[in-house]
Amino acid sequence: MLANCYAERWVPAVRAECTDRMLIYGEAHLRDVLPACAGHYNVHRPHRSRQQRPPEHDETAAVPPGAPVQRRKVLGGVINEYHRAA
Repeated sequence: MLANCYAERWVPAVRAECTDRMLIYGEAHLRDVLPACAGHYNVHRPHRSRQQRPPEHDETAAVPPGAPVQRRKVLGGVINEYHRAA
């Protein structure tokens, strides 16, 4: 029962951010797309309930505030992630 609440939040998020923005050609293509979406959701995407930090946020990583910002395209640019270069 507890896992259901997480699935109810993740499914609309992955639909809105990934699969509604691209044409999925079949099950094999979906199996390639979903891990990239899940990785973005858990490692980079900010979550309001976690003070705008992702679930797998590394508290010990210190990046200088003046470092240049770099963009990384996920799924060919459907999602863009921005990081400060260390």
